Amino acid sequence: MDPALMGHALQPGRVTFDEKMTIRKAIEDANIPFTYISANCFAAYMAGNLSQMGTLFPPRDRVVLYGDGNVKVVYMDEDDVATYTIKTIDDPRTLNKTIYLRPPENILTQRELIEKWEKLIGKQLEKSPISEHDFLSSMKGVDFASQAGMGHFYHIFYEGCLTNFEVGDEEEASKLYPEVEYTRMDEFLKLYV
Repeated sequence: MDPALMGHALQPGRVTFDEKMTIRKAIEDANIPFTYISANCFAAYMAGNLSQMGTLFPPRDRVVLYGDGNVKVVYMDEDDVATYTIKTIDDPRTLNKTIYLRPPENILTQRELIEKWEKLIGKQLEKSPISEHDFLSSMKGVDFASQAGMGHFYHIFYEGCLTNFEVGDEEEASKLYPEVEYTRMDEFLKLYV
């Protein structure tokens, strides 16, 4: 997530964004050249488990949907994050900018990600939606780290904080570097079959 867009984030997860903005301010105040990378959801943590909390492996019977499961999310294979990041290092087009990793075929809803998994395993999963209210209520009484993580899930899957704003072609990595053959999530999920 781009911390510059997360000033409204829920506590205690907001601390992550506030700390990153403190570092950004120091970098910019010192006139240090920069390129910030907004990498979105790492596939190993958010796609391989179909965006389920508490596991890194995809469920084979039942899955929780956040709301209706139709909020757009960006999933990125970590190797692709590294590839795009390295490409920005000496590129004058990325100097003093935030670059967003949003390859179009990896902008999926949670439902679309689940459908890719169901197609791979040849089985429909039971889907249990959790409303925004119930999700927020479930944060009460859990430990600090869990609350922070759940807050991030809330912003991603209920608010759509990864895709609810426009990015210009000069700030989107797959447009800047069309030669990169990024990993599509149907291919990524094959690792778990």
